[in-house]
Amino acid sequence: MRRRSLLTLGAVSAAALAMGGGALALLKPGLHEARLSNAGREVFAGVSRALLDGSLPTGAQELGSALDALLGRIDAVVAALAPHAQSELSQLLALLASGGGRRAVAGLSEPWQVASVPDIERALQGMRVSSISLRQQAYQALHDIVGGAYFSDAQTWSVLGYPGPLKI
Repeated sequence: MRRRSLLTLGAVSAAALAMGGGALALLKPGLHEARLSNAGREVFAGVSRALLDGSLPTGAQELGSALDALLGRIDAVVAALAPHAQSELSQLLALLASGGGRRAVAGLSEPWQVASVPDIERALQGMRVSSISLRQQAYQALHDIVGGAYFSDAQTWSVLGYPGPLKI
């Protein structure tokens, strides 16, 4: 394949992905009124299970309660974002919630809610070390939002051995 053909293919593919992601965001947004939609909650619940593996409770009921509390804190983080950042996050979540987007961006074949933790960990690692900056940026956004929301709760500080802020 000639260089010009390769560049044209890359440009057309990028435009198609951008248009498809925009259309998905309109049909099934990741955020609704600055809060996670059901699709956004599924993505963040799956990502959280993998990123926080070993920190979350193992019982089904306790895990569900911990994830619900975490998703509530993620809603608070999202509400504090600038409108343009909320829009970009909504598009990313819509893309990751769709089958094609999940496969293309994360490399995950199964839906977030049924994928195993090791499968999600592999998908996230693939995003983290990808040569494609979009995949790296998506990983960093998901990682930072989950980590910030999880460790903002004083009850999780013991996982780090952090006693809390000093009394002044």
